[in-house]
Order: sequence, then C-alpha cells, then structure tokens
Amino acid sequence: MSDEEKQPQSGVERHVLEALVCPQTQGVLRYDAAAAELISDKAGLAFPIRGGIPIMLIDEARTLDP
Repeated sequence: MSDEEKQPQSGVERHVLEALVCPQTQGVLRYDAAAAELISDKAGLAFPIRGGIPIMLIDEARTLDP
C-alpha cells in the first residue's frame, strides 16, 4: 500500500475516513479531496476537514446547494 493510498491529501488515514458516518443520517460519506470535505449527499451537508481532523459537528457543516 502506497503512502497516498494510506493517507489522502486531508492528512487523515483512509481507514478513518471510511469508518466515519454522517452524524445526522448515519449514512455513508463521500470524500471530496479538492474541497477537503466529507460529503453527506443524503443530508445535503459537507463536513470540513481542518488540520487533518474531520469536523463532524452539524453546526460546523456547510449546506450543499440543491
């Protein structure tokens, strides 16, 4: 496994990202590397990753445009 596969640009290891779920829907999250966000399509929210730490607070999430 290469370092890139192990640790995405966000600085968070891939297995950690894969284990996280949306705190609102408990659904799957999609990683957006360009925006450094975890996207919950079901909830319409984008959770930021700051300093390599996913911020999984609904109050900190950005609402996605419909």
